[in-house]
Amino acid sequence: MSKTLTEKPKTPFYYVKKRLKANIPAIFGLAVISLAILVAIFGYLIMPDPTPNANDGDVAIAKKPVGFSVQLLKERKHTAILQTNIFKKMLFGQESIYKITPITSYRIEGYTIHYKMYGREDKTFSAHLINVVKPLFIGEQDLLPNPDASGNFSVNGDQVQYVDIDGTLQTTTRAALEEEFKTNHIEERLYALGTDKMGRDMLSRLILGTRISLGIGFVAVLISLVVGITLGSIAGFFGGAIDNFVMWFMTVVWSIPGIMLVIAISLALSDRGIWVAFVAVGLTTWVEIARVVRGQIMEIKQKQFIEAAKALGARNFNIIARHIFPNLLGSLIVIISANFASAILIEAGLSFLGLGVQPPTPSWGMMVNEGFELIGSKGHFHMIFYPSLCISLMVLAFNLLGNGLRDAYDPKTIIK
Repeated sequence: MSKTLTEKPKTPFYYVKKRLKANIPAIFGLAVISLAILVAIFGYLIMPDPTPNANDGDVAIAKKPVGFSVQLLKERKHTAILQTNIFKKMLFGQESIYKITPITSYRIEGYTIHYKMYGREDKTFSAHLINVVKPLFIGEQDLLPNPDASGNFSVNGDQVQYVDIDGTLQTTTRAALEEEFKTNHIEERLYALGTDKMGRDMLSRLILGTRISLGIGFVAVLISLVVGITLGSIAGFFGGAIDNFVMWFMTVVWSIPGIMLVIAISLALSDRGIWVAFVAVGLTTWVEIARVVRGQIMEIKQKQFIEAAKALGARNFNIIARHIFPNLLGSLIVIISANFASAILIEAGLSFLGLGVQPPTPSWGMMVNEGFELIGSKGHFHMIFYPSLCISLMVLAFNLLGNGLRDAYDPKTIIK
């Protein structure tokens, strides 16, 4: 008896969590969303191709199937590449210091590398060993006594002098160059999910596409919340002519197909890109929030605690923010999850039509479009299937979570 009397009372949120945990589909959706968030945050750090926009590819290996592997010749770029810290790399990627060339075989004779390019095995190409291994100075300089025709290195037997990208004279040997070449400049690369039409790694672009889709969904939902809560609160609390005007405006927006409204906004802004997609999607998903907020406020404002707040002289803004809005959180959380799914679908549709994210930034919708353009050609299936699967799985996860939250916030739901 004493234990029952001293037991701490359970809050409503305790029962919400209990109902949610018992909903297996909702937990599955939450797990998928959590994994997607982690992938989006750490994107560049876990991508096989961590270059900006996962853009390191070659058309010679375009449209290759799942599990494709190839040998790459990695030629050192003759420009200074800034090495970023781990946080900048996580956000923006790291430009590669190499230029890649797919090859099938190679051999070294003296200072010359002879190799056969992938897809062009009928011809043998060649490159100077030092040109591949070392970052050389580009431009006029007079540091070398007997420069090669290129002017940035000089060979004397096994000794090689060269001018690096900083304009400093350096010395090395042929043996050292060959050892460095075999260690750092030949790579066997696996493309686990194949390549796209530009020979870029599909897995890396799908991972980065997760960040784009979730980012646009988050910003779009944030915009829709600000607009929807503001207009819905004004209409529901003040009523009268203000309510009639806001309802008329919502009805007009509601009557226009979402994708058509997004296209109109994109064209009106005379621009295409990720920020336009943010704004366009956000300005088309606020109506449902405004309608729910309006209806809830019109019901809650009749309660006695609202009348008491007015009698005590509380301002309208304080009444809405402190007394009404907390009672809307449950409904808003459910709508947010549904709007997140809608935003991902709308963004994918925009990118598919070429009005959303622009190349080379990867987007699931744009990747589907690239695969769709190649229907009928060999090796296009994975280019459509995997981004479509990502879109479907993400939308399903948000809908499952939304349904679970709806049931969890329903006081009639019984947990045995």
